[in-house]
Amino acid sequence: MKYIFITGGVISSLGKGLTAAALGTVLERRGLKVGLMKFDPYLNVDPGTMSPYQHGEVYVLEDGAETDLDLGHYERFTSCHLTRRHNLTAGQVYEEVLRKERRGDYLGKTVQVIPHVTNEIKNRLNHMGQHEDCDILITEIGGTTGDIEGLPFLEALRQFALEKGPGQCLFIHVTLVPFIKAAGELKSKPTQQSVAKLREIGIQPQILVCRSEHPIDLETRQKISNFCNVSVDAVIEEQDVKHTIYEVPLMLHRERLDELVLLHLGLKAPPADLKDWEKLVGRMISPKHRVKVAMVGKYLGVPDAYKSVTEALFHAASGEDTGVDLMKIDAEEIEKQGAEAFLKGVDGVLVPGGFGERGIEGKIAAVQYAREKKIPYLGLCLGMQVAVIEFARSLAGLKKAHSSEFDPQTKDPVITLLPGQSANGDKGATMRLGSYLCQLTAGSLAHKAYGKNEIKERHRHRYEFNNLHRETLEKAGLRISGIHPKGNLVECIEIPDHPWFVACQFHPEFRSKPDAPHPLFRGFAQAAHLHAQAN
Repeated sequence: MKYIFITGGVISSLGKGLTAAALGTVLERRGLKVGLMKFDPYLNVDPGTMSPYQHGEVYVLEDGAETDLDLGHYERFTSCHLTRRHNLTAGQVYEEVLRKERRGDYLGKTVQVIPHVTNEIKNRLNHMGQHEDCDILITEIGGTTGDIEGLPFLEALRQFALEKGPGQCLFIHVTLVPFIKAAGELKSKPTQQSVAKLREIGIQPQILVCRSEHPIDLETRQKISNFCNVSVDAVIEEQDVKHTIYEVPLMLHRERLDELVLLHLGLKAPPADLKDWEKLVGRMISPKHRVKVAMVGKYLGVPDAYKSVTEALFHAASGEDTGVDLMKIDAEEIEKQGAEAFLKGVDGVLVPGGFGERGIEGKIAAVQYAREKKIPYLGLCLGMQVAVIEFARSLAGLKKAHSSEFDPQTKDPVITLLPGQSANGDKGATMRLGSYLCQLTAGSLAHKAYGKNEIKERHRHRYEFNNLHRETLEKAGLRISGIHPKGNLVECIEIPDHPWFVACQFHPEFRSKPDAPHPLFRGFAQAAHLHAQAN
């Protein structure tokens, strides 16, 4: 196995994860097996307890691991099937080191960052080398070069590359080449300083991926090459894309990044076949049709809070040769002004997952509007729970129906904790997490969308549909279209006399890819398109 390490400098949010995923796309199109993983220097054991305002969405893997959102990019852009071993945080590293120290594994030695912490990081890489079935393992290092918390990771990588020997490891550094309007020119000094910081640590990057709003001219490339000790052709331009992030693999291929990678690692592979990817991007850029979809949430100040949801929607729409005009609507504003002020004229309403009471009544009002106006509706996780609450209040005669998460004293808890569960204690990794079996009801919209009797989908939630109210809700017209057999847990609901009203307790967005849209999102996109044509 060969190793690629992707670091970042100057500022955060440069797109290291997207760069890693896009590189993986191109290398896979050259017939290579690619693995991807992420090192995160923060001390949280995982991002599961973080607010979306801190770190964007929490991405959930098949095995239930709560991980960084970049792993979503990895799975969307490549054929990788990731597990908890593909995301390593400083919190996990120190937790393991301290566990070993308490057990006496270090035989009384003084436990230090070097070698004990760095060895733990290298252990993960060596474990991947032994058990990961791939030709190249791409590892993204979170944070910015120079951050104190990232130093043990960079030191571990320096040691690892030295131990593996020449031609086994490749360092790619993603950096910023800003355009200063007042001077009217690109500036290479931030990149020079960032690379100098890496070289102080003992790492010489072989390739620089330069983020910029403007094309990088030859003179600037030569200057970067000279001061950063890399060849001119290894100064890769990565401009801001105009339309969609799925243009990035095509951009990097045009810059010959994949050729450079193979050259440095001594690998040979056929030319990249990106024809299908080019067609996919073409549909996204110039769709034949357009629909207007409202996403009603509350973390709207953070673009990445609903990253997988919005990407899954775009995947599904592009598969129907349709573009999406996405309206992000604050649920609290609906509470103040009413649903019609924001949802009139839309072709679809989507309510994603979330936690906490804030904005709940606004989401319930959005569900009611979509149901009464026959607008296609898709509810995800909390989006299913508010749909159940709205249906119970409006159609099943349970006027005070609520979730015990938001109203512990409600007399009609249609959403509640299951017996044996507790809302107290540790928060991290205590929810229903990961992939669970779901049996679909024959003839339901969900069954038609999937074309299967049984499916597996990923979960991240604590509260469940209360089966004590199931008979009452079904008599009022609610269709239970998906069940997890263990405990007879309700996973999917529908309203039969509606053009397309589907809500699920799981998170289908985590299994969507641009070239393989998720069935439920595809069904929602088709219904929104029909609604747009009819109106």
